[in-house]
Amino acid sequence: QAQLQESGPDLVKPSQTLSLTCTVSGGSIATTYYYWSWIRQSPGKGLEYMGAMATDGSIYYNPSLKSRTSISRDTSKNQLSLQLMSVTPEDTAVYYCAIADDLATVVDAKRLTDFGSWGQGILVTVSS
Repeated sequence: QAQLQESGPDLVKPSQTLSLTCTVSGGSIATTYYYWSWIRQSPGKGLEYMGAMATDGSIYYNPSLKSRTSISRDTSKNQLSLQLMSVTPEDTAVYYCAIADDLATVVDAKRLTDFGSWGQGILVTVSS
């Protein structure tokens, strides 16, 4: 099973862009058949699906975040990236990258254990 590690800043100012990277080992984001996804969990709330990229490069976004979210990948570095624009304090959360065998699992997940593998998560605080 692939191992995932999130990295990026832990503090972002309001109105700025949050940028995170997920480095993958033990599997190729370009050839291993998975949905590579970003999810988050705000304090006191459940998991929220942000978006996912299939191995063929197709990208799926949560409609509620689509206008502010961009997911991309660097196959040479085996990395998945997330950009969330125009952040507000409501975007304070632990951000995870995770993999699942199908998109329905990514969209409907209620807990991290619904995924095949996930990173340790990174707490990002949006504050001035």
